[in-house]
Amino acid sequence: MKLLLDSTLCQGYGLCQEHAPELIELDEWGYASVVAADVPPGAENAARDCADSCPNSALRLEN
Repeated sequence: MKLLLDSTLCQGYGLCQEHAPELIELDEWGYASVVAADVPPGAENAARDCADSCPNSALRLEN
């Protein structure tokens, strides 16, 4: 499973990092970047919550 970010859609709310701080980093303005595109075993639910929490759908999961 991969966690992908469309940075053009990110508005810097930072909600995603609350669910998966091991997968998402925020820059000084709150914009997200994916730390590990490959979701490690056991972090699938956190990755789903992370993607679901984005109000702009900037994050998505792919198998």
